[in-house]
Amino acid sequence: MKILIAGLAAALSVAARPAPMTPPAPGPAPAATYPFGVGERFQYSAKLGFLRLGTAWMSVNGLDSVRGHESFVFEFGLEASAPFYKAKNVLRSWTGTEDLISRRFRQDLVENGKPRPRYYEIFPDSQTFDQEQRPGAKPSVAQPLDDAAFFYFLRTLSLEVGKSYQYDRYFRKELNPVTIKVVKREKMELPDGSKVQCLILNPVVGDDGVFSPRAEAQLWITDDARRIPVQIRSKLPFGTVTLRLEEVTPAPGTP
Repeated sequence: MKILIAGLAAALSVAARPAPMTPPAPGPAPAATYPFGVGERFQYSAKLGFLRLGTAWMSVNGLDSVRGHESFVFEFGLEASAPFYKAKNVLRSWTGTEDLISRRFRQDLVENGKPRPRYYEIFPDSQTFDQEQRPGAKPSVAQPLDDAAFFYFLRTLSLEVGKSYQYDRYFRKELNPVTIKVVKREKMELPDGSKVQCLILNPVVGDDGVFSPRAEAQLWITDDARRIPVQIRSKLPFGTVTLRLEEVTPAPGTP
């Protein structure tokens, strides 16, 4: 269970391996066309096979300012429990509204009542980051993204079935690149009962963890302007883990 919590809530925080050459990766959409806004919230069931383990969510909590840059406050959280084990892991990202660059990232993980916080300040200009619990500047990249921000970044991209895309934007430089393969389309049902075509993405990050090659991880996002993450599935040593969308709260003023 501990592996499950850490993997799902920080799926991009694993050692990366070299990836083959790919076509140039598309950039994010202009700010005016982001498919998300303040107030949006998605809630998911977290299951191991048919066994419900807990609840996960993604939300755009509001706007804040980080060193003079207006920023979205993104949140990705997971609460899970099993006999003798309980955990809550909440990732919060402060990412620029104009440039989709992360400048602050916080992880608040509590396992069986024991807090394990990790707080980061990210400095794109100097391509460094600081971790509160480990003083000293560490190497970053020019346009950094953290774990939570990457989900929203993916929603801004124009992706084509059959292509692979590679990004050197993860804020911890040594863990790049992140590779995204667009596998195929598949029709999925949304919580309101409607059915919509989805793109199935295969995120490949590192040799181990939820998004490793052998995990055969898949992410379903709607193939429309909304780019809603409908489902995440990954094969782990103890079984197949699925996060499935069960409730949608759109941002005010959106359909």
